[in-house]
Amino acid sequence: MMKNAQLLRDPQILRDPQALRDGVHRVYSGVADSPQGEHPIPVGREFAAKLGYAEEWLDRFPLAAESFAGVSHMHGFANFPEGATVLDLGCGAGLDSLIATHRVGPTGKVIGVDFSETMLARANRSATDYALRNIEFKRGDADDRIPLPDASVDVAIINGIFNLNPARDQIFRELARVVKPDGAVFCAEIILREPLPPEEQANETNWFA
Repeated sequence: MMKNAQLLRDPQILRDPQALRDGVHRVYSGVADSPQGEHPIPVGREFAAKLGYAEEWLDRFPLAAESFAGVSHMHGFANFPEGATVLDLGCGAGLDSLIATHRVGPTGKVIGVDFSETMLARANRSATDYALRNIEFKRGDADDRIPLPDASVDVAIINGIFNLNPARDQIFRELARVVKPDGAVFCAEIILREPLPPEEQANETNWFA
């Protein structure tokens, strides 16, 4: 198997949505399996700290912190009240989900959804280690059908999945389905300020960062 840092050099992966999805899945599962390895994206506790995550949370949830692969400090701008039901879509190793359990309190609930079972295994280990009862992690695809009922979520948070998935319209449709009409969605994403030159468009570095 190709190293993660070289995984998406094959032009076929960038042309084929399914091949791209499979490549992204292998990259993120590799981050969970070997967070200290070589990856095409910044990951880990030090990266999370640079984004603004408090050392208190990184100390409390080390398994989630070392495989953190988001793009922003979601809790610096996402608002949700105590008692809210929160969806963390693309939760990865669960750092945002785990922190959210403390913000919603015992009457609230957090549901983390991710397509990587390896990432979810890390997330579940953290939830079990700290005996958190108001959190649940589910296997699911953001661009297929999020495994939640209609209008069941007060707030959804998404920390960096749109740049990695070309099926964005379907992701937005699913968010509109599961979030309550008076709910809120908070997203952090990598965006381009201007188009890339053609010679720089089709490579794994630009896709991920």
